[in-house]
Amino acid sequence: MPVAYLDTPSGVSGDIFLGCLVDAGWPLDSLHKTVDSLNLPSGSWSIKTQSAMQRGIRATRVEVDVSDETTERHLADVLKIIDAATLPAEVKRRAGAVFTRLAAAEAHIHGTTTDAVHFHEVGALDAIIDIVGVCAGLHELTVNTLYASPLPLGPGWANSMHGRIPLPAPATLELLAAVNAPTVPAPGPGELVTPTGAALLAELALFRQPEIRLRNIGYGAGQKQFDWPNVARIWLGDELAEAPNLNTREPTESLLVLETNIDDMNPELYEPVQRRLFDAGALDVWITAIGMKKARPGTLLGVLAAPADESNLASLLLRETTTLGVRVYPVRRHVAERTMKTVATSFGPVRVKVKRVEGKVVGAKPEFEDCQALAEATGTPLPAVYAAALAAASPLVDSPTDPDG
Repeated sequence: MPVAYLDTPSGVSGDIFLGCLVDAGWPLDSLHKTVDSLNLPSGSWSIKTQSAMQRGIRATRVEVDVSDETTERHLADVLKIIDAATLPAEVKRRAGAVFTRLAAAEAHIHGTTTDAVHFHEVGALDAIIDIVGVCAGLHELTVNTLYASPLPLGPGWANSMHGRIPLPAPATLELLAAVNAPTVPAPGPGELVTPTGAALLAELALFRQPEIRLRNIGYGAGQKQFDWPNVARIWLGDELAEAPNLNTREPTESLLVLETNIDDMNPELYEPVQRRLFDAGALDVWITAIGMKKARPGTLLGVLAAPADESNLASLLLRETTTLGVRVYPVRRHVAERTMKTVATSFGPVRVKVKRVEGKVVGAKPEFEDCQALAEATGTPLPAVYAAALAAASPLVDSPTDPDG
């Protein structure tokens, strides 16, 4: 299985990561084509590479120059640029997930929402080029799984659009804490891990060193000069260890949870509120009985949603319920691959949802609505129809061949 290990003794940034990929064999022309597909403003960017020496180590330095740094872009604007690009779906999904994770971290730090935040770290063209470029490079180098070393974090101060901030940057810490990333003391002061670099690894990487049969090494150089080699290294090869639970990473999504505690609302109102939340884009809605102050029984109303829907859903909760406030926090959801297949039963056809984990079929569940419709149409008890559909679906799980083949 083709894998990569990003070794970051001097930290990581978007341009250093790109340098590693280009040095490892990803053609610079492919990087240019990737950025061209984003349809960014004409003449707003340029990319060049050069061979650089860092304390006796040769590495590739990628320099991204942009000309519209004053343009403010919200997360939705960036996601539209990515979605409109002529890139593989997996590249766009990964790049969008990285930006969503980065925006959620910044919003949490600044006490605002992801769709309201407008900060240069997300809006700047160089961040767009770095993140989309890294995702495209990994895809074209056929890297199925990315691993990463512990990240070096050091003290210091940096200038930002909000003034001087302590290092590591708050966004960097927020991103790494969200995935329990391992860190080590830096070899010296300064910003070694940027928010862009942290977002890429938080979303795409597993933090451990695998057993690899090495094929190639790529060195990426940073812009700064330190008392040590300012480089990162990407190791490309094939994984040796048999660890299917670690080798295959299921798709993940960066989402938000909105929740509120209510103890003074008519219970009859929850059903229409739930329906309106789903209509407004909620991915899931749940109600949990809780105990509140003054020994009052209450209800926790929770909503799972995409960051882009945060503002509308929060407004709906404030408008349609008696609550005075809504809590919001980022979460990460692992998603099993799902496909639909139709099976035949003695009562009629039933759609079945086929579930895969790590490429293996692990479940097949009949669609309840199909079973219910057949039960009503044939006058058969619903449990009998469902049992027949379940029996027809069971070979999909046991079969050694692809059920979609």
